[in-house]
Formats: sequence, structure tokens, C-alpha cells
Amino acid sequence: MRWALVKVCLAVTAMVVVAFAVPLGLVIKEMARDRAFSNAEREAAVVVPALSITTDRDQLERVVASAGSDDGMAVHIPAGDGRAAVDLGRQRAADTDIAAVRKLGRASTAEVPGGSALLQPVALGLGTVVVEVYVPESEVSNGVATAWAVLAAVGAALVVGSVAVADRLGVRMVQPAQRLVEGAHELGEGKLGARVPEEGPNELRLAAVAFNSMADQVVQLLANERELAADLSHRLRTPLTVLRLNAASLGDSPAAEQTRTAVAQLEREVDTIIRTAREAKPQTAAAGPGAGCDAAEVVRERMAFWSALAEDEGRKVRTAGVERPVRIPVARADLAAALDALLGNVFRHTPEGTAFAVDVHNGDDAVIVLVSDAGPGIPDPEAAMARGRGSGAAGSTGLGLDIVRRLAESTGGDVRIGSSVLGGTEIRLWIQLDGREPVRRGHRGAMRKRRRTAAR
Repeated sequence: MRWALVKVCLAVTAMVVVAFAVPLGLVIKEMARDRAFSNAEREAAVVVPALSITTDRDQLERVVASAGSDDGMAVHIPAGDGRAAVDLGRQRAADTDIAAVRKLGRASTAEVPGGSALLQPVALGLGTVVVEVYVPESEVSNGVATAWAVLAAVGAALVVGSVAVADRLGVRMVQPAQRLVEGAHELGEGKLGARVPEEGPNELRLAAVAFNSMADQVVQLLANERELAADLSHRLRTPLTVLRLNAASLGDSPAAEQTRTAVAQLEREVDTIIRTAREAKPQTAAAGPGAGCDAAEVVRERMAFWSALAEDEGRKVRTAGVERPVRIPVARADLAAALDALLGNVFRHTPEGTAFAVDVHNGDDAVIVLVSDAGPGIPDPEAAMARGRGSGAAGSTGLGLDIVRRLAESTGGDVRIGSSVLGGTEIRLWIQLDGREPVRRGHRGAMRKRRRTAAR
């Protein structure tokens, strides 16, 4: 594109220069010729008054000598009244040309060696006198070569300048296009961070904006796919937990041992899928317009599922704050997945018979879900949250807390790990209702007050 633009600009400028310079050069040549013959006419007009006064040869020779230079003028007086023809000065024009001018009675030019001759007739009483003025070729072309050289220099400068401007314009157009092509190649090679600077002409800027938007969308779609794969895989842990607990009660028969081994292998495979899906950390988008659910209803539904398992293991279960609807800007499936992750961790990491509770607190600008247990607790809450943000450790994939954290952060909330009133771990899920930064002062006292009220 760059060289094509340069060639087009070169051709157009050259045609314009030729279209204007050639006629202008011819006009300059014609003007120089007219100037030379105008000077010759003025010289011829100098001798006309003397011819009308006298015909004396000596006097006329003095007039011709004073008017002409370098034998450049001649006067041809015809014969008449017994008087012979008189020719003063150096004659260069042919006799036929002089006779023709005398007969026609108008000025004319004749080609002579070294230039031209202006033949100017003058009608007097003694006949038609012809004044001849010599115009050398150097006078006719005086200044023409210089003017043509100036025109050629100006034309060349215009051509060079137009090529330079066209080249700069081509670079301004081609470089953004090349960067767009390189970005497309990089994105096609799997470099998801490839972006294109939004510069250049307006059309290329719009193309760069569209490309960057497309790249961001591709990254988001891939992240969503990885997130979905990880979430779906993690949700398999809930039925696997139930299956493992049921397999533990089968006794010591070979079939029971094989079942427990198969369940353990299945859990390892699920953990492998989760870790593989989380190699690139996904980003969770906030819930779309209109998304939301009744948190109290979701808690009641999931607690009904987990209560059956708790009864089998002799765990005491308590639920509070789910008597009235509690609307939150979170999809029902996402909240259910977060609750299953937290309750699954209780069953997985606490001994049988350990009690647990789920409290829901509905505030003016936030909803808090507390999952607490009476287990041994978490020695290092910060490390547990770090596992939730990175790769799994200590027999945990870390995705359970990551699912909960992303759910809270999608609304502007957060997740905290602390000590519960039951003596074990308390995980607090803060869901912001209006998207503002949460105001957390005094919420723990309100939670304890709610629990005491529910216990009565």
C-alpha cells in the first residue's frame, strides 16, 4: 500500500507539473521574442522623424549611426524624381523581402543569418522608406534558458515533495495495518495478551478497537470455559462426599474395600481435573441484569440435602435467619455451589459427630451467610485463603474457597475466616446488595445476637 500510494502521487504530480510547466515555458519563450522585436520597433521609430525632415545622405547616416548599434540598423530609400535608390547601413534582408514590405505597406520579419530582421515601412513624400532593424538570436532567447531551468527546478521540487509526503502518509497508514496483522498472528498463535495500539487513521483506529475488544472477549470466553469446567468438576465432590461416607459404612468386606478404593480414585481424578482447569486463573464476571435468588430458600434446600448426611454421622445441625425471603444479586446455581463447597469442607475436614450451623443475616446493604462448625478449626486462615486463590495444597484443591470468594467479590463483598462460637471455624460470606464497598463494623455482634435469638 505504501509504494502504491507513492507511485500514484508521483504520477499525478508529474502530470500536473508537465501540464503547467510546458505551456508556461512556451509562453516565456514567446514573451522573450515579443520583447526583442518591440525593442527593434522602438529603434526603427527613432529615424522616422529624421526621414520626414531631410533626405541628405550624410545627415541620415549620422541618425542611423546614433540609433543603431553594431551595424544593427539599415535604411532603404527608393529611387524617384531622377534620384537613385539609397541604402544606408548594413543590409541583411533580401531585396525581395524589402520589395514585398514596400509593396504591402506593413511591417514584417525576415529570417537572416544569425537571427531575424524587422522590416518597418515608412510612407513619406519621396516614397515608402523601409527601415531594417537586425534582431540577433541571442536577444530573442535572452532569459529563456534561465526561466526554463527555474521551472524545471520547481517542478522537480514539487515531485520530490509530493513523494515524501505520500511516503509519510503511507507509513502512517501502513504501520497501524502491519501492527494489526501482527496482533492477529500473535492471537492466532495463542498469545492471548496480544493487543494493538489504537492509532493511525480513523478507520484503522476503529479496526484496532474492534480487534482489542474481540481479543478481550476471547480471553473472557476462555476464562469462563475454564471456570465452568472447574466449577462443574468441583460440584462433583458433593455426591462424591456422600458416596465416600456411604462406602465407609459398608464394613470390611473385599467388595466394600474395592468400593472405597474406587471412590478414592474418583476423587483423585476429580481433583486432577480441577487443578488442570485452574492452571490459568479464571475471572468471574458479575451477575447480569435481573440475576438473583432467594438466599433463604437456597439455604433451606441445601441444608435439607446435607442434614440427611449429618444425621448418618451424628452431627448436630442448626439453621437461623431463613424464615423470611432474603433477595441477593446472585444466581441460584452459584449460591448453591458456594454452599455445597463450604458444607462439603465441613464433612471432609472435621470428624464425624462435629456439629455445624448456617446463619443468614439480612442487612440494609448486605447479606451475610455464616457457616460455622465445632471442629478443630483452621490453624492458618491466611494460608487457607491463599490456597483459595492459587493451587491446592494439603489435600485440598483450594477451589471451594475460590468459588465462594469469587461469588462474594462479584457483588463487591468478600470472604473472611475466623473462630466460631461453636469452637471451630467460621467462614463469613459477605454479599453486597448495591455493589458498594462493604461496611463491616458491628456485624459480628449482630450475628451472635441473631444466633442467640434463634437458639431460644
